Amino acid sequence: MAVQAYKSTKKYETFSYLPVMNADQVRRQIAYCISQGWNPAVEHTEKGTTARTNYWYMWKLPLFGEQSIDTVLAEIEACHREFPDQMVRFVAYDNYAQSQGMAFVVYR
Repeated sequence: MAVQAYKSTKKYETFSYLPVMNADQVRRQIAYCISQGWNPAVEHTEKGTTARTNYWYMWKLPLFGEQSIDTVLAEIEACHREFPDQMVRFVAYDNYAQSQGMAFVVYR
């Protein structure tokens, strides 16, 4: 079996190669991040950027210690309402590893 090139739209983050997540799947990913003790954050950027020119703007400060999935989802929705023509992603920061534990685009 030959390896095929993935021919589709631009890809952002690891989950971009999977089908678009539904609301329940997004909720479960956020729940996992919170259960790991990671700090959630929301970012946005203009559509059409490339890997070289891509810069994600923080929506607000990370939600340090946030335990409510609904609060995180509300911030994602608020960012999307404020910037309806931009991409919005969820990021979870791992304090122990001092890096991103997970990041995925919620609104493309």
